[in-house]
Amino acid sequence: MTRYRITRALVWSLAILALTGYFAAMAVAQQQTVVESGTVLSVSGNDVVVKMDTGEVRHFTAQPGATAMVDGKQITVADLKPGMHLTRTTVTTTTNRTVKSVRTVPGTVWQVNAPYVIFTGADGKNKQVKVPDGTKFTIDGQQKTVFELRKGMKFVATVMTEAPETVVSSSRSTTGKGAPAPKPVIASVPAKIEDTVLIEEPAPAPAAPAEVAQAAPAPAAEPAPAKLPKTGTPLPLIGMLGAAMSLAGAGMRLLRRS
Repeated sequence: MTRYRITRALVWSLAILALTGYFAAMAVAQQQTVVESGTVLSVSGNDVVVKMDTGEVRHFTAQPGATAMVDGKQITVADLKPGMHLTRTTVTTTTNRTVKSVRTVPGTVWQVNAPYVIFTGADGKNKQVKVPDGTKFTIDGQQKTVFELRKGMKFVATVMTEAPETVVSSSRSTTGKGAPAPKPVIASVPAKIEDTVLIEEPAPAPAAPAEVAQAAPAPAAEPAPAKLPKTGTPLPLIGMLGAAMSLAGAGMRLLRRS
């Protein structure tokens, strides 16, 4: 009786392991690391345009909640500014493994042809399985081998399956530096001036042309009156003509005498 209880407890333990999805895996992992860096050109919402160090301009769409470590501070996409230099590291892990699954299967023996057994499962369908060496079946609390099975026996068997599986996972981290501050422009002054220095002064503005004073025009001469005034008389003129004629006559007489 005690042996029966122990066997039953073992069967239920196997059933619990099957229900909780017990898996045993032998895995071989390979990792690939890709590092990309560039300078932010523009940011609009979650869209970021970056000029890569290779010269290529690429567009990225940041995932909601994505963060980056810039100058030791954690920032979001909304904090990105043009000029920031970012470096993204992507680690891709590829794992090839063989997954072993353990489960318990109740059934009813339909036909036995050791090491093969055809049984009716809980779903009412017949299935054929190959029973590995050393497999035990619990029937009415007793352990039996495949050679002891008979049609109609009800059993609870532990089934183990193996299947290859490839698991690919990746992780990304982004770091960066803030945009560089603009450099101040400092005019360089020579320590010593050896050549002759000429100082150019602006030419004086041309003087306004001086206004030349124009003399007032002389008053026009009054025209001689066409007639002598009533106070004038031709007598003096007649007297002068008479004297001239007298002198001429005297001169002619003197010429004749000589």
